[in-house]
Amino acid sequence: MTTYTSKLGALRGGPRKRWGVGGRRVRRVAMLSVHTSPLHQPGTGDAGGMNVYIVELAKRLAERDIEVEIFTRATEGGLRCEVELAPGVSVRHINAGPYGGLAKEELPAQLCAFTHGVMQAWAGHRPGYYDLVHSHYWLSGHVGWLAAQRWGVPLVHAMHTMAKVKNAALAAGDCAEPMARVIGETQIVSAADRLIANTEEEAAELVRHYGAAPDKLAVVHPGVNLARFVPSGRAAARARLGLPADALIPLFVGRIQPLKAPDLLIRAAAMLLDEDPSLRERIVVPVVGGPSGSGLAKPEALHKLAAQLGVADVVRFQPPVDQERLADWYRAANVLVMPSYNESFGLVAIEAQACGTPVIAASVGGLPVAVRDGETGFLVSGHDPRDYAVALRRFVDQPHLDDVLGAAAARHARHFGWDTAAEDTADVYAEAQYEHRRHLRSAHG
Repeated sequence: MTTYTSKLGALRGGPRKRWGVGGRRVRRVAMLSVHTSPLHQPGTGDAGGMNVYIVELAKRLAERDIEVEIFTRATEGGLRCEVELAPGVSVRHINAGPYGGLAKEELPAQLCAFTHGVMQAWAGHRPGYYDLVHSHYWLSGHVGWLAAQRWGVPLVHAMHTMAKVKNAALAAGDCAEPMARVIGETQIVSAADRLIANTEEEAAELVRHYGAAPDKLAVVHPGVNLARFVPSGRAAARARLGLPADALIPLFVGRIQPLKAPDLLIRAAAMLLDEDPSLRERIVVPVVGGPSGSGLAKPEALHKLAAQLGVADVVRFQPPVDQERLADWYRAANVLVMPSYNESFGLVAIEAQACGTPVIAASVGGLPVAVRDGETGFLVSGHDPRDYAVALRRFVDQPHLDDVLGAAAARHARHFGWDTAAEDTADVYAEAQYEHRRHLRSAHG
């Protein structure tokens, strides 16, 4: 596989370069997140790993003297126009369409209104206020495309998920992404000065499915908050959460939708109990998250499935929680189960491992990077619940397996700090700015 790196960027672990190479460094970034606010609770609605990504990255960039202004759509009335998220990081709410009742699929019709709001905000600043636009997800990419051209600055884009990749591996009951999104993503790939991919596999998918130019691509692994997600006493975490001290706890964390496949954990748990009914007295299966996407059409589907399979007594449905509480759920579990049909990276897997909890994950997308098979957890090919039951059975038969794998998982997660991600992203910004100015000079003779 081609190794995608930035032409001027330092490789991970190598000497760092000056961010302002070739001219004035990037000082201020307009970051776009149209469909989900960084202020929203991850695990609810459309808020998930991308929200965490944007918040943590923006904070670390600000610590490196790169100011970040995040533009997002206002989803309720009475919000302040601008909110300080952290020193050097602000969130600007843009009025675009009704506050409530709009699904993500309906937002393309509001992109004109959103772009108008972004332009109004820009008009209140002096010329050259923003040095660069960084858009997240394809909806933001279209706004970023116009804004970057109007302001004469480079566009850096992160897909996070891609329609063609999702459509190639749809979960049962899930909806295919529309052709309008495929066309929109193709246009953004062509327009962006730089494309940030989470993994080498994602970079290859951008080339294979969208014809991305390899020299536009940079691989930057997302990070994890290593100060918040740390190993810290399973017994104490279970006591705080009201969980049995001696239970076997396989955990699911994420948005409740077919793409994330929480049903596979419930089906696997039912198979374990069919094989060994004695486990019923000492197994608890928490499902932490809220309905999202196509899962909103049948919000009670998982509850009904657990009842149909006769495991409603061991499955505990928990609403989304804040990051501090989430860390306790990870610590309390013997293993995190992540059977997604696609993940561009899998931040949840790294967060769990940082807390010393191994992971059973589908071998898709970025999860083979996030999880080291046989060392920090197990990767499962395909989506047969029997295969997940077999993997879970190993934790039943080997009571100390979670401790052994968990120790390795915590060491592995330490390689994914947000500081490194911010350094690498700042390098991508510098390259994009350098190349953009070089092209402008060439165009003007």
